[in-house]
Amino acid sequence: MIIDYKLSYPSGTATAVLINGFHTPKGDKIAKKQVHGFVNFFSLSFLWAFFQWFYAGGDKCGFAQFPTFGLKAWKNSCVLLFYFDFSMTYIGAGMICSHLVNLSLLLGAVLSWGVMWPLIGDGLYNFLKILFLIARGIHTNVKVRSLKIFSHEQKQQQIDLQRNELFVRENIPIWVACAGYSIFSIISIVVIPLMFPELKWYYIVVAYILAPSLSFCNAYGAGLTDMNMAYNYGKVALFVLAAMSGKENGVIAGLVGCGLIKSIVSISSDLMHDFKTGHLTLTSPRSMLVSQAIGTAIGCVVAPLTFFLFYKAFDVGNPDGEYKAPYALIYRNMAILGVQGFSALPHHCLQLCYGFFAFAIAANLLRDFSPKNIGKWVPLPMAMAVPFLVGAYFAIDMCVGSLVVFAWHKLNGKKADLMVPAVASGLICGDGLWLLPSSILALFKVRPPICMSFFAST
Repeated sequence: MIIDYKLSYPSGTATAVLINGFHTPKGDKIAKKQVHGFVNFFSLSFLWAFFQWFYAGGDKCGFAQFPTFGLKAWKNSCVLLFYFDFSMTYIGAGMICSHLVNLSLLLGAVLSWGVMWPLIGDGLYNFLKILFLIARGIHTNVKVRSLKIFSHEQKQQQIDLQRNELFVRENIPIWVACAGYSIFSIISIVVIPLMFPELKWYYIVVAYILAPSLSFCNAYGAGLTDMNMAYNYGKVALFVLAAMSGKENGVIAGLVGCGLIKSIVSISSDLMHDFKTGHLTLTSPRSMLVSQAIGTAIGCVVAPLTFFLFYKAFDVGNPDGEYKAPYALIYRNMAILGVQGFSALPHHCLQLCYGFFAFAIAANLLRDFSPKNIGKWVPLPMAMAVPFLVGAYFAIDMCVGSLVVFAWHKLNGKKADLMVPAVASGLICGDGLWLLPSSILALFKVRPPICMSFFAST
């Protein structure tokens, strides 16, 4: 995904640019320009996020609810979320992602919700394709495949080659992954049924069989769009396990299985972002994996303690309180839907899913086997599916970033090649850093003083 597919992983790339900026030799003029551009747009993004906070003092308030395409489109936002929310993070991500990814997002934003199935179909295709390539490599006894460098500049070729050689030098043996996955699977199969008797041990086996393919799909999608879709892949396990468990235990079994799958799938995306950062900063991939393991172990202690502190300090789950936890009700209703079976689904829902699933497979086959000048124009089904899960505003933000890059290359292509990664990383990091002070303000119940909203003049 990192070397052969060259997926961007915008958050991982932004982190790498930030780290490299602090460790570049002082005499490098190019590095100075990049760091200067990063600092400027980092500050701009942070201050813009701070400015927006003042006007978000209520439900559906602030710049995030700006009716970009008119009030009628905004009122239908519960369906398509067609508006520009002024997110510097997604604009920066759009600058890092390719034009094809961003245009595929925009195309997906105007299609039916039935396109959600390619989110699995596309990822599954690439998962099976990777397995085939690995098997063929083992069969021909090829230790390391030759790396194709597409850059036009000799200096960039040497940098890419150095990164790739260092990255593949410290490979992680497959037996380590298999052994670790088997050990944790056995622990889960024994412990989880003791905590939740409704979830039988063989349901957990099913969950652990589903998890690897779903994890690959999620990591592949994150590399394209920077979106961690673990919650949506958890819904797959929720429906499957709820249906398998029956009416008596289905709701609890589905919810627990959903949490299990979500945790496994989520960490795959986070790990790939870290691997992307390690690839760009010439960091050992093994050290990145060990760091993830240490952080996860600490989180196993800190996260539950933090949850119970929050749960005891606030009235969580009260529909009339400050912390309503609305997704708890949504996921419970989805579990009930899974127990009731397909009869509760809207008419022709499954037919649409089957059709768009097939479309995702066909689109990928066309991309891989058609001539290059044709295949490069085929949209990416994975990217098309994402807007239906997070809203069309996300696609619009990304396309704004893509438009900035396109215009910059037209005006000054050489400077754009140099500065786009730094500027995009500054936008992502500045907007992301504001989450820390805003969270602290929310913890102390400091609310924005103004609610900016929009109404028709009549």
